[in-house]
Amino acid sequence: MFSTINKYLSLIKFSHTIFALPFALIGFMLAVSSHKAFFTWQKFVLVILCMVFARSAAMAFNRYIDRKFDSKNPRTVVREIPAGKISPTSALLFTVICCVGFVGCSFLINRLCFYLSPVALLVILGYSYTKRFTALCHLILGVGLSLAPIGAYIALTEEFALLPVLLSSVVFFWVSGFDIIFALQDDEFDKSENLKSIPVYLGRKNALRLSEVFHAIAALIVVGIYFYGHFGWLYVIGMAAFIGLLIYQHVIVKPNDLSKVNLAFGTTNGVASVVFCIFVCSDLLLLS
Repeated sequence: MFSTINKYLSLIKFSHTIFALPFALIGFMLAVSSHKAFFTWQKFVLVILCMVFARSAAMAFNRYIDRKFDSKNPRTVVREIPAGKISPTSALLFTVICCVGFVGCSFLINRLCFYLSPVALLVILGYSYTKRFTALCHLILGVGLSLAPIGAYIALTEEFALLPVLLSSVVFFWVSGFDIIFALQDDEFDKSENLKSIPVYLGRKNALRLSEVFHAIAALIVVGIYFYGHFGWLYVIGMAAFIGLLIYQHVIVKPNDLSKVNLAFGTTNGVASVVFCIFVCSDLLLLS
């Protein structure tokens, strides 16, 4: 049983949930601190479950859709489906179960979340097809993960607001930027299979420059949120750490040296999101 669970956790890269989940928590705490809603454990758990179900569905579906490409790519041939650890049918069934779980939790949160849940699924599942026809696939992934903070805010307030939308914009540019870095590893393979990506379209050097632009925009919005939201000194610490880690990943990844891409993609961005979440939520709880 534990072996099977580990296989599915590996299939969906459960550890990468750390990218968007902290921003969902910030969106949730923004709603609480706005005094438009009260904290309830039921809503908190449902928001977490929505995040887990949505991301698990997206990752499992991506592995299912890309299974033939993964079996050809030396970097991905060890993944669960091409390695024969999980069958394509099982991965697809897992996707369906997670989608049902996501919609069900959305229904229990409120009507607006329930009505918007199919739209969210369309974005996060549709991403898996985009690299077949557009180099802008990284931006679609950015859109998918950017739904986390605004979705958590809506879960409590049932309305939109500028501050969580700005936070979602940070996630959009941040994720789009680091996904470009991650895609550098497969540019030659993608070319051979006629798959689209910004590294394929622009080349490694220019793709990294565009990633830097996206991360610079994310950093500027983070600074703008500080002034617009009237945050305190704890936010400043989180902001400095987040921006510093954005800069760090561009220092360690070079067009002619991709040996530290995984460090930049996984570790650096995971730490950035968690640290930022801790200090922003602390600011909202202690200084608001």
